[in-house]
Amino acid sequence: MTSNDTGRAAQDQGGQVARAIAVLEAVAEHGSSTARRISEATSIPLPTVYRIAQELIRSEYLVHLRAEKRFALGYKLHRLAVGLHDDLGIPRSVREEVHAMHRDLGMAAYLAIHRGTDFVVVHVSDSPQAPRLSPLGFGFHESPHATAFGKAGLASLAPGEQEEYLAGSLRAHTDRTLVDPGELRRQLAEIAERGIAWEHQEFVPGSSCLAATIKADDGMLLGTVAVSAPVAAYEGRLRHVEDRVRACASRAGRAYRLGAQAH
Repeated sequence: MTSNDTGRAAQDQGGQVARAIAVLEAVAEHGSSTARRISEATSIPLPTVYRIAQELIRSEYLVHLRAEKRFALGYKLHRLAVGLHDDLGIPRSVREEVHAMHRDLGMAAYLAIHRGTDFVVVHVSDSPQAPRLSPLGFGFHESPHATAFGKAGLASLAPGEQEEYLAGSLRAHTDRTLVDPGELRRQLAEIAERGIAWEHQEFVPGSSCLAATIKADDGMLLGTVAVSAPVAAYEGRLRHVEDRVRACASRAGRAYRLGAQAH
């Protein structure tokens, strides 16, 4: 095999991995999905979707729900998720708190871990009646000024780092996205004081999100817990939702601090 052949083989293999990941992400987006829907979401030809799905089923990354003619995430992904949670140090009690918040409020509930200026959503509790924000992928991490998670992170930055971000390009995702540096600066100061961050239809039209901060003993931001729902779901219960999310963040922070003391 020549060096050119080796290069092409590596590119083909990389493309296969990318397509397999795209299929998994398409299934994860909706909990389960038909092959046709996966094809439409990924632009991967339908025969290729079937071939990739069969390979993922053999590897236990997908399961085939024959009666429903749909594909769902496999059990091996759960084992990987458990490993990720262990690596990130997420106590089981925290995940249970997030699920309880979802159940109590009837809203999608999230746990995000913050590492420096970046954050990653590591746990979601949702249901068909209270689905998660979509998309959680493209644009979500690149525009922290447009999300409750991201605003909480920006509010925790040192003044110089915060000003550096505000001096950059602030992309508008909807006509409600706050892109004026002065207004955003004032909002971030309020978030830093109150420990909660709102976004009202700033990332997805028709949806609002509330995040509360989880902090270490020294005040460093560890993560956030959050809920999202259609705007109408908050009517007449804003204070109740705020109090419930704050309580979840408080208990999550206590669990993290106890875990740190144990080590």
